[in-house]
Amino acid sequence: MWICLSVYWAALAYSNGLTSNLTAWFIDRDNNSIGHALWAAIDNNTTPGQKLGWSQVDPTVLGSDDDVMQAVINEQVWLALVVETNATDKLSGARQTGDSTFNPTSLITVYYAEARQEISAGTYVIPISNNLLGEITSSLATASAQQYLAQIYAQGQVNETALQLIAQAPQTISPGISWTSVNLRPFNAPVASAVVVIGQIYLCIFTFIVASANAAALALVQEHLRFSSYLRLRFAVPLLIYIPMSLTYTLVSLAFGLPMNTRFSAAGGFLLMWMYVYLGTSTLGLAMESMLTVLGENFTPVFLFSFIIANLSSSIIAHELQPAFFGFGIVFPFWNLSQAIRTIVFDTHSYLPRNAGVLVAWTVLSALTMTLFTWYRRHEATVRLKMHGRR
Repeated sequence: MWICLSVYWAALAYSNGLTSNLTAWFIDRDNNSIGHALWAAIDNNTTPGQKLGWSQVDPTVLGSDDDVMQAVINEQVWLALVVETNATDKLSGARQTGDSTFNPTSLITVYYAEARQEISAGTYVIPISNNLLGEITSSLATASAQQYLAQIYAQGQVNETALQLIAQAPQTISPGISWTSVNLRPFNAPVASAVVVIGQIYLCIFTFIVASANAAALALVQEHLRFSSYLRLRFAVPLLIYIPMSLTYTLVSLAFGLPMNTRFSAAGGFLLMWMYVYLGTSTLGLAMESMLTVLGENFTPVFLFSFIIANLSSSIIAHELQPAFFGFGIVFPFWNLSQAIRTIVFDTHSYLPRNAGVLVAWTVLSALTMTLFTWYRRHEATVRLKMHGRR
């Protein structure tokens, strides 16, 4: 209990101090007062508190906003801030002409993908960037407005025309400078929270129940079966049961509004979701079958608890917000099934081949260990019978 609880607590305990691992790009297409001042404020920010890992990227490397969006979607970066082309000139021109259509939020655009990991994005990436931008743009806008108003009242003379133009476009003074947030992959299906992580705990428990029932049933017939027949039965029964189990899991998700037609067609998304849930169920279930063979019914619940904690702790938030130890999650079932579901449901960056490979590798490993442990138990039982016969 101490070990397992410590692992899960540690997975969440250090996230506040690791936010600088969440990368953010600053792209200055303005190359003028607003862009320079904004980067200077971000780069020289010494305010205590959480910070993102900012770096300035040459705008010629990412030639268009589409390139920036694709980089965010491809998970090269958690957030990208773009100071739009001629932002300084647009603000200045709007003030001088009284442009009532001027939109201060058109000067800066922030791109992020919430569905990449909704807890990390919603708790850290978005609030930290919004707080920082709110403080900086407010300060820049105030300084810019003061400078412009000082020009209007230059040498004790009031420029009536300039005042009228400000009255026509007051947004050029307040807020003056603002930003637009673009969520490229919104986590807009609340029921997905039940599928990407917590639902996998239920799958673990379901497969443990199946493994226990299967073991009890096989105990009645194992003495009458050859090893090969017994082993085939041990594999066939759970793998067949996992088909309706994974189908039910997928159908329940569909019934409660989980979208499966975001990246693929509705039918294709459903079938792919079912396939990955089946792979995940097989991975978890055969692990239960294997450990039940070697640990027995008394100690397998301890493995179940430990297995859930190891998977859950390494997939509950982004690995960037955890100590390096939790990087093992990238080759664990929960993380890979969660990534696959996010791709199907929210069209996040696809790791589907890798996810399938990890799940299949776990299934094969569990099959091999179950075969070995089953042989060992049968051999052990045979030896005991021989010894008992001699007595």
